[in-house]
Amino acid sequence: MRQRIHPEYGPVVFRDRAANYAFLTRSTMTSEKTIEWEDGNTYPVVDVEISDVSHPFYTGTARVLDTAGRVERFERRYGKKG
Repeated sequence: MRQRIHPEYGPVVFRDRAANYAFLTRSTMTSEKTIEWEDGNTYPVVDVEISDVSHPFYTGTARVLDTAGRVERFERRYGKKG
């Protein structure tokens, strides 16, 4: 394998803001933000919108993420079925 062409691989905390859940793993992702973890060490933190804790497939619940009224606009344009 060629040296010095691969990104650094180290511990990173991924934080799911929607579920208030975070987990420590190893990744090549980096971040300017840091967080102090349960073990007392400081790690870079990457905020994610969805994880296995908040994903509808794993939780069994559905959420509608509506930005700028797209669902309402679709229903007005094509009529609500049901």
